[in-house]
Amino acid sequence: MPTYIVNQNPQSNGDYEVHDQASAYGCLPNSSNQVWLGSFSSCKGAVDEANSRGYSPANGCFYCANGCHTG
Repeated sequence: MPTYIVNQNPQSNGDYEVHDQASAYGCLPNSSNQVWLGSFSSCKGAVDEANSRGYSPANGCFYCANGCHTG
């Protein structure tokens, strides 16, 4: 099951980006900015978890969590 992290620094539009920790796309934030969210069967669970922890609004990474990317 994939594990996910969230970038603790928001993007320029205010979104907190959720990433698949095993991403091979080179899109992961610096390790010092990563907050581990846990293992989820899909990015939706990870985005929901990020939002519940105050990283709101959370959004899936375009590259590694595209199914949850809203733009």
